[in-house]
Amino acid sequence: MDLFTLPPLAAILDAMYAAMMWLTDLLQPVAGDASAAAAIVLLTLIVRTALIPVGISQAKAEQTRARLAPRLRAIQKRYKHDRERQQREMMKLYADENTSPFAGLLPVLAQAPIVGIIYALFLHSTIAGHPNALLTEQLAGVPLGTSVVGSLGTFDPATGVVFGILIAIMCVVAEITRRAFRPPVAAAADADASPLTSVGAQRVMGLLQYATAVVLLFVPLAAALYLTVTVAWTLIQRLILRRRYPLPLV
Repeated sequence: MDLFTLPPLAAILDAMYAAMMWLTDLLQPVAGDASAAAAIVLLTLIVRTALIPVGISQAKAEQTRARLAPRLRAIQKRYKHDRERQQREMMKLYADENTSPFAGLLPVLAQAPIVGIIYALFLHSTIAGHPNALLTEQLAGVPLGTSVVGSLGTFDPATGVVFGILIAIMCVVAEITRRAFRPPVAAAADADASPLTSVGAQRVMGLLQYATAVVLLFVPLAAALYLTVTVAWTLIQRLILRRRYPLPLV
């Protein structure tokens, strides 16, 4: 069952379609044939700007977790033979500090519906009963509804070049992110201090950065554009906020 046939979701999809067509027409004099792609980039920047306060909350949460790390390690040492008590005391500490070991995940969750809607926009040939004109829009000769996997039988050099550039950007950003946001030495020495600061979790998160590049092979070019601009913005924002909210040396 296609969830976007349900009236509430169909209305949201149609509203997003109308907004995208308006932005595309608005940017046509400047961007020409790439106006729809430019509209996606602009939409991404608007969404990320709206999420700046959430990013600030995320940076503060990381700072708080680093500050609490010594106390968390003390709890782990004190109750190392009582895992249930250890977890209870750790959660009590987080509650007393008005934070959570999973604080900071909101930016990922907040943008997921937007990615889903953009994906759906370039997956449906009809939206709310009318033809989807966005499918005819292109970037460098590649339709925005094209995916690498979906075009394997008719793959052309232009598709390879466009997606290759986006994947290369994604990989560069992933590597910079991995190097710039390694866990502090103290956190690395204690794998259980926080589910998000342990060495294992950081390694998984580092791999997930590269996993996003793999995702680009399966999504339409429109969604690939959104994801690429998003990860680049996220890196720049995190670098700025890390300077504003540095992690304490513990």
